[in-house]
Amino acid sequence: MAKKAFTLIVVPDHESAVKRYRVTQTFVWRALGGLAALALVGTAASVHYFQVAGDAAENRILREENLSLRGQLKSIRERIDHIGSTLDRVERFDQKLRALTLLSDPQRNLAMGPTASEPGQPGPTHPLKGGLLASSENPKALNSRLDKLTLEATRQEQSLQELTAYFQDQKSLLASVPATWPARGWVTSDFGQRLDPYTAERVMHPGLDIAAEHGKPVHAPSDGVVLFAGPEGGYGNVIVIDHGYGIKSRYGHLAQMLVKAGERVKRGQQVASIGNTGRSTGPHLHYEVRVNGVPQNPRKFILDD
Repeated sequence: MAKKAFTLIVVPDHESAVKRYRVTQTFVWRALGGLAALALVGTAASVHYFQVAGDAAENRILREENLSLRGQLKSIRERIDHIGSTLDRVERFDQKLRALTLLSDPQRNLAMGPTASEPGQPGPTHPLKGGLLASSENPKALNSRLDKLTLEATRQEQSLQELTAYFQDQKSLLASVPATWPARGWVTSDFGQRLDPYTAERVMHPGLDIAAEHGKPVHAPSDGVVLFAGPEGGYGNVIVIDHGYGIKSRYGHLAQMLVKAGERVKRGQQVASIGNTGRSTGPHLHYEVRVNGVPQNPRKFILDD
């Protein structure tokens, strides 16, 4: 049985002979099937290409975002490390200041520091110590470190506020300490046991006798308020100044008193002149310093020897 076929006639434009081509139906269907398969493959390839191209573009964007995020995380980590180092230095400075304020002078009976850590209590732990610096670069770890840094900064702020208040108080205390000589001259009698110039008996001398010319100025050795200014028995003309913190100074045998009770005086201000009033053998200043009513050696307070 003859196979069905198609005849393809090709007619040239010129006088060439007409050409005939016989194509079987099977061949036509196979050719159409091949074209269809090729078209399907081409379509699938095109779809796949555009999908891959889209994925590549998305991946490129993601890579760029990832690089940007890694750069930002690195910058944040460096900033956290810098903040941690700064807080570490602040903590060491804080500890040094607290160590300094724990100093005291038993001879002056003046406490020079507030508080110390309770025995056995551990010191503050820095938030970047103990392995935190080895934390991986991820948001959760960074958030944890930031939380710890925030708590540490708050603690340091409170500590520095305490130190600020303390040193403000110390500033007032230092301004109140009689740290300068009230008069210039010769110390003829020091603090302590001595022979009384009138009775020749051994007695306690609660201050310093500073001999100088009559009328030489007497200056306040620190800030304070005049408690008393007037005659007082063997001391002659006397001025008593309250410097605060339990510290009082006394000036005897004065010729002239330039201040009165209730008046505020500053360090270096002239308050009187040297005289020979009261029980005195010659022009001089009797100078006393008392802390909580107990006579102290004035030399312990004087810094400008």
